[in-house]
Amino acid sequence: MDIAERFADNLVRQRQAAGLSQEELASRGDIHRTQISLIEGGKRMPRLDTLVKLAGALGIAPATLLDGISWEPTVTKHGRFKVSTPRD
Repeated sequence: MDIAERFADNLVRQRQAAGLSQEELASRGDIHRTQISLIEGGKRMPRLDTLVKLAGALGIAPATLLDGISWEPTVTKHGRFKVSTPRD
């Protein structure tokens, strides 16, 4: 699982918990529904302003959508994203 897929899982889970359709989330967040579909499909990562809009539309902290995504710095090579499995 990569970070786009993990973010997508987080977004879908939070949207469903809020009882919203993609269309309703898009309307609340002033984001095109196609964009929501691409993000939830793991095909696109949101910009920072879109992340904040999504969280606001869902009534959650932006960090909630980043659950399980972190960065591992290293000394001798490039760092990498670390993605943990979703909590159900």
